[in-house]
Amino acid sequence: VQLQASGGGLVQVGGSLRLSCAVSGNTSSITDMAWYRQAPGKPRDLVAGISSGGSTNYAVAVKSRFTISRDNAKNTVYLQMNSLKPEDTAVYYCNARWVDPPISYDYWGQGTLVTVSS
Repeated sequence: VQLQASGGGLVQVGGSLRLSCAVSGNTSSITDMAWYRQAPGKPRDLVAGISSGGSTNYAVAVKSRFTISRDNAKNTVYLQMNSLKPEDTAVYYCNARWVDPPISYDYWGQGTLVTVSS
């Protein structure tokens, strides 16, 4: 399984970006997908997650500003980010959980940098 993230870049405060993460390989056992982010000197934190059935959850800091979605036919997960703030600056990583009971494994994309300038 390989994850390819894209869509990061430099944006001004209040702007928007849309991240994409395409999953390839043995995708039939992919269940939950998520976006995490890591700012310099800080741990990697969950931003948003989405189950195979479409249930979503968000970090408090991004709720109402970010929207996670997935296109199962395209094996792609998206993160629409609106009203961006300087504190959203981080490397964003997509995550996919592969499950074949009793085995589960988390796959990670390479990360895409989002920089929000004030």
